[in-house]
Amino acid sequence: MSVLLETKDLTVTFGGLNANDHVDLKVDSGSFVGLIGPNGAGKTTFIDAITGFVPTSAGSATFGGQDLSELKPHQRAQLGLVRTFQSLELFEDLSVRDNLLVAAYPTRWYTLLQDIFYVKQKKNDVEEKVDWALEVAGIAHQADILPTDLPHGQRKLVGVARALAAQPNLVLLDEPAAGLDTAESNSLGTHLRDLLKHDITVFLIDHDMGLVLSVCDYIYVMDFGKIIAEGTPSEIRTNPEVISAYLGEEAGEIQARSAEELRDMTIEGNE
Repeated sequence: MSVLLETKDLTVTFGGLNANDHVDLKVDSGSFVGLIGPNGAGKTTFIDAITGFVPTSAGSATFGGQDLSELKPHQRAQLGLVRTFQSLELFEDLSVRDNLLVAAYPTRWYTLLQDIFYVKQKKNDVEEKVDWALEVAGIAHQADILPTDLPHGQRKLVGVARALAAQPNLVLLDEPAAGLDTAESNSLGTHLRDLLKHDITVFLIDHDMGLVLSVCDYIYVMDFGKIIAEGTPSEIRTNPEVISAYLGEEAGEIQARSAEELRDMTIEGNE
């Protein structure tokens, strides 16, 4: 397989601190790659840097062999590099289907003469893309519903489907399973794996370890902005550095919960 996305020494600095610290990462065409790490590890910043939403301080990123450094976000999207966001940017007054139609229409300008002759063809092409994206995301039955009438988990799926409607070469998914229950997450994983059948490469960030380990072919682990491990799901499961990073996070959460419980007990004892 050929390399579709590659970063070398990619660094993003905020206020003198490296949110991404010399990150080397490759995504082969036709693969399903994951990026995991504790909260605040720099995972979303990495996607922001690749898609042009934050500037890089050092290093390089290429997509299909083309240097991305001078390209704006919409230009990178035109190359086939598309992403989702943790914060859903949906048009609340448009139906699910119309949200996808907005994303699927070409971003280049047409002359009036071209519009007259090709508007029907364009419309048919776009509607086919939207129908496909709705089906792949498993929300075809909710096409005419407003996003405001959907539960959070289903709204996340609309965000995924809207990215797919552009029929990208590579889709970067930022926490698509957030807010989903176990059954919904498993269903999402099945749909996402199916993207490979449609020649769409997938790069997934998610805190749902079960999802990442079950769907990804290869996984990178980030902590404090650095890649601390990489390998197949079976290799990542047993990697000591990965276990240490996640145990540290869990220990912090346990400590915080214990502090809250102690505080509640103290309050109750004083009543």
